[in-house]
Amino acid sequence: MTRLDRRSLFTSGAAAALLTASGVSLDAAPRSGGRLRLAVAREDDTLNRVARGAVFDTLTEVAPDGALRGELTSHWQGNSDAREWLFDLRQGVGFHDGTTLGAGDVAASIQAHSNVLQDVIAIEAVDQWQVRVELKHGNSDLPYILAHPALIIAPNGQVDLPLSAAVGTGLYRVGRVQEGRHFLGHRVKSHYKDGSAGWVDSVEIIVIPRADVRAEALRDGYVDVASLPLPDGLLGRGDFQYYPSAKEMALAAHHGIGVPKNIGWQSALDDGRIAERWWKLRA
Repeated sequence: MTRLDRRSLFTSGAAAALLTASGVSLDAAPRSGGRLRLAVAREDDTLNRVARGAVFDTLTEVAPDGALRGELTSHWQGNSDAREWLFDLRQGVGFHDGTTLGAGDVAASIQAHSNVLQDVIAIEAVDQWQVRVELKHGNSDLPYILAHPALIIAPNGQVDLPLSAAVGTGLYRVGRVQEGRHFLGHRVKSHYKDGSAGWVDSVEIIVIPRADVRAEALRDGYVDVASLPLPDGLLGRGDFQYYPSAKEMALAAHHGIGVPKNIGWQSALDDGRIAERWWKLRA
């Protein structure tokens, strides 16, 4: 993973806006219900990225309004030279298998990401709800770095399990998986993000290798969103939104889909947050 800093995060699509400060119409506001269906290509691993973004959380996140906030951590503090950090965990968060998130899970997960977080030289669970992280060099951007979608938290640090066995704290639990082909996730009840994210009841991701077939599936209403390099087969044949534009596009979606202003950090869907941040205007 390339080094991430405050500037790169705030200029990226991870700071996607669901609602602008000036407000949106009631018809465009997020609402609950329905299934969000995506058709994606095989070669860019979008299925795995978006599915894991639905199933797992990270310690911090760059929120829809662009601000850094705690996700699995409720508060953090660094010492004067930003080499030692304390992270207080959000209490009462459950994994999808019914176990409760604890500091041991977070410490083990950070340790499992040591190939990415190479500046981390010590991690310990201070108590059940607090983790201490020590860095080789001071880095005031550590809370921003921990928002990267790859730095997921899993039970006992099992961050590399196959998707079919994935257990996280995210808004969607695994329902059905065909590795590399299909994913279905179901909304978790009584989640700590209720009322602020996770609008659809379920999210389905389907791998369709050919772009023309993905366009056809979108045009005929079999999916709501499709990753597409060109608008071929769609222009003049329905009411679609093109992102970032019809000339330089990565995604197309029906106009019945509520879409954040930005759709990824560096490329479409690379932040893995579509399941919790997109919605259906008519569920």
